[in-house]
Amino acid sequence: MAQIPGDRIRLLVFDLDGTLVDSQKDLAQSINAMLLHFDRKEQPEKVIASYIGNGAQMLVRRALGDPSGDRHDDAFVAEALEYFLSYYRIHKLDYTYAYDGALEAMAAIRAARPDIKMAVLTNKPVHPSRDICAHFKFDTYCFQNYGGNSFHTKKPDPLGLQTLIFEAGVTAKETVMIGDSDVDVLTAKNGGAWSIGCAYGMAPHTLAAAEPDVTVNSPREWPAALGIGA
Repeated sequence: MAQIPGDRIRLLVFDLDGTLVDSQKDLAQSINAMLLHFDRKEQPEKVIASYIGNGAQMLVRRALGDPSGDRHDDAFVAEALEYFLSYYRIHKLDYTYAYDGALEAMAAIRAARPDIKMAVLTNKPVHPSRDICAHFKFDTYCFQNYGGNSFHTKKPDPLGLQTLIFEAGVTAKETVMIGDSDVDVLTAKNGGAWSIGCAYGMAPHTLAAAEPDVTVNSPREWPAALGIGA
């Protein structure tokens, strides 16, 4: 496992769901509201949680029993997606909470290394992502927040990460992607960046095979993983 050269890092890119916030319950309840609306059977929260990570449309497709994306016609999926997003827009902060220590870790990094820029890159649609980050004050530290509909591709395609690297005026080797799933680690690898895997998140079982450079068990460990305050 590689050691991240913290003194050279100038950009941190955070995933949202499972990294900065636990949004599992609100997402699950919004999916179940969609399923009930279309006379489908509700699913357990843990099952729905396993569908999260590849964007809202894939979340809806998987909940409808279409993991490959081939079985439901586009018009129906679009209708189901619209209902899910409309419901989630209202209920996105009913139960969602910031992970303990996440904001404090950002503050510690900023205080020790004001030259490090921070941003959010999630596969969640960009508007709820920005609203959630503003609610928990993560936007205080982030110069940008891109979502799954900000580009024509989603993570693990590196386009969003590469865009943030360009906007921050840094290089890939000066960048760390921080996330709780293989999607985030693969995004880092595809973009030539470093990665920190968050084993406390919503998809820690996917991290081992993806092999992040460093794995942490709490947001409070981010500074130490970067050699800050160690």
